[in-house]
Amino acid sequence: MIGSDPGRVPTGVTLDNWQAAPNLSWSFQHVADIVPTAAISRGAGPVALLARAASGVADIEVTGRGTGVHGATVGEIMRATVTDGWMLAHRGIVLAEEYVGSMHPHTPHLLMSVSKSLVGSVVGALAAEGVVDVDAPVTAYVPALADSGYAGATIRHLLDMRTGIAFSEDYLDADADVRVLEEAIGWATRRTPGVPGTMYEFLKTLRAAGPHGGAFDYKSCETDVLGWVCEAATGQQMPAIMTQTLWGRIGAEADASIGVDSVGTGMFDGGISAVLADLVRFAVMIAGEGTSMTGLQVLAPSWVADIFDGGPDSRQAFAASPTQTLMPGGMYRSQFWAPSVDPDVVVALGIHGQMVYVNRRDQVVAAKVSSWPTPQDSGKLFATLSAFDAVARELGT
Repeated sequence: MIGSDPGRVPTGVTLDNWQAAPNLSWSFQHVADIVPTAAISRGAGPVALLARAASGVADIEVTGRGTGVHGATVGEIMRATVTDGWMLAHRGIVLAEEYVGSMHPHTPHLLMSVSKSLVGSVVGALAAEGVVDVDAPVTAYVPALADSGYAGATIRHLLDMRTGIAFSEDYLDADADVRVLEEAIGWATRRTPGVPGTMYEFLKTLRAAGPHGGAFDYKSCETDVLGWVCEAATGQQMPAIMTQTLWGRIGAEADASIGVDSVGTGMFDGGISAVLADLVRFAVMIAGEGTSMTGLQVLAPSWVADIFDGGPDSRQAFAASPTQTLMPGGMYRSQFWAPSVDPDVVVALGIHGQMVYVNRRDQVVAAKVSSWPTPQDSGKLFATLSAFDAVARELGT
């Protein structure tokens, strides 16, 4: 069975194909009709107003990695990369905003692994409150993982995806761990013999294939353990934690939501849905050293600076990754990507074309939600990055 009201789901959309073309654009905008979700309240605070100004940023020419053609414009790249919606702001003023097809300003869209950066930010907020110590072992908060491969790993290892856990992230392999996890939480039909019935039970089955603290190795399960740490440390579930520490403090205009398993545990690594403008508000907060547009200090400036600057060996660990990152000189820190050697640009990324872009130097931020037919497409990814970089260069001068 799919969703609580199957009558709202188009004929032919099932648990086995809602994350595949040609269903993506619809399903990413209707997650709550497909799987159980829980609301992440925007809280009772004021909405951060986003001023709009006419601009020609869509006509800026783009050259660089992944553009495909010399001299393509920002607007052309957005149209060529299966965009459902995109928005760009400079110093908090929206200069471009576009929605495609059924996508509208108030439509929530699945963020996939952009969710990871939101969860990482929750950890940062809890660290500032002294609730979570990022240098502490995972088992200090979640003793249930003492017999798993996570024994000996720290919260920092999770944040930077540097544990030795064995976990396959091959999205096109139906038997990969990342797909079996979806079976455990009800995002796909259960077909794997003996698969656990909840997120936490699945995480307890994971084993280490090497030491913790080594090279960067992207694994979605790391964020799911981070979510468990947050819930164990606070005694609350993630929707309430996120409202109190993040979503209720950035001046969001709408509630977000998160997919949940049979016992209400969130799909922390990729299950959050939100409206486009609230992603821009989140990005402005990151660009503003942790201060929201309403003046609230959401994250400590030192935490945000560390996202951009990294640890002493973050770039070396990234370069040593066993997987191909296609981002020479980049790094991964606190659930954000630094896609190049540029110390002032970080992004949050999700499969099928989800992105939040932050340039702190030029104070340019952008958000794009998409429905790429394939989970990963380096051409579309780097074309989008080149487009936003081109706008930042233009506005920065």
